[in-house]
Amino acid sequence: MAQLLRQLERICGDDHVVTHPHALRTYESDGLLQYHVTPRIAVLPGTADEVREVVVACHGAGVPWVARGAGSGLSGGALPVEEGVLIVLTRLHRLLEVDLANQRVVVEPGVTNVAVSHAVAPTHFFPPDPSSQIVCSIGGNVAENSGGAHCFKYGFTTNYVTGLEVVLPDGGVVELGGKAVDLPGYDLVGAFVGSEGTLGVATKIVLRVIPRPEAVRTLVAFFDHTSEAGQTVSDIVGAGLVPGALEMMGRLSIEAAEGAVHAGYPPDAGAALIVELDGSGAECDARFDEVVSLCEQGGATGVRIAADDAERELIWKARKAAFAAIGRISPPARGARADRRALA
Repeated sequence: MAQLLRQLERICGDDHVVTHPHALRTYESDGLLQYHVTPRIAVLPGTADEVREVVVACHGAGVPWVARGAGSGLSGGALPVEEGVLIVLTRLHRLLEVDLANQRVVVEPGVTNVAVSHAVAPTHFFPPDPSSQIVCSIGGNVAENSGGAHCFKYGFTTNYVTGLEVVLPDGGVVELGGKAVDLPGYDLVGAFVGSEGTLGVATKIVLRVIPRPEAVRTLVAFFDHTSEAGQTVSDIVGAGLVPGALEMMGRLSIEAAEGAVHAGYPPDAGAALIVELDGSGAECDARFDEVVSLCEQGGATGVRIAADDAERELIWKARKAAFAAIGRISPPARGARADRRALA
């Protein structure tokens, strides 16, 4: 391990190789805090070539490694291997190409989800938008096949990845997809997306972005119980409506989020249902009244309609802040990791 450590320091520089036990605690888990493992070494390469050299060094030394993005996942996908190496990709954060004429963006894995949408705004957007989109990285989205509020209508990350540059477990480099036409054979891009890092490390990702719809209409309806909100979701879908986004929050999430972002949600509501329609202006106007009516018929105690983009963003801010807000009000965990979890 000492020889491998020297190799990693040579490849990435001393400042980007972490071995101190206290510093390594930063990387013990992702958002699933119930499981934690301290890696022997965390290394932060700055280029795709450095990633390849790190993987080659680990392979040669017979030391297991795990790739990590922003660490915001909830499935344990970034959980380190004890006595192994954690390859942290946050320094690979360059947006390499924006080609809106071909609805194409090329990024490194450390680019955040929200940075992609900002880069292509105001004419286009990137539909997969996890609640953690402000911090979560595209590399992690690819590994986990992340979804988000728009997945009901627009699909998941796998629907928007067209090409990949991948470092394989032995250090070899391959390019998957990225062709102008479909080729016969296995869908290797589809196999890689959602593989949770078990097939390699993506060092370059080609994404498809789409034009922003002409109109967007957003509301949040409040209910006494989640059962009423859930039934309203079924009623909306049963009526043949396909919202651009559809999300529900329970009482605890509402209380936590309201305490964090002050979006104006009633703290005593048992459930909140956010419904967003998008498309042509005529279609949104025609179907929006139907959504309001279905919410009222479903027992909504109040319906708040976003008057402008600022109010729409505030409505969504509450939903996207829910996970972090729950962390703010959670009691400290028991055991040796209580101090770290309380700060998370």
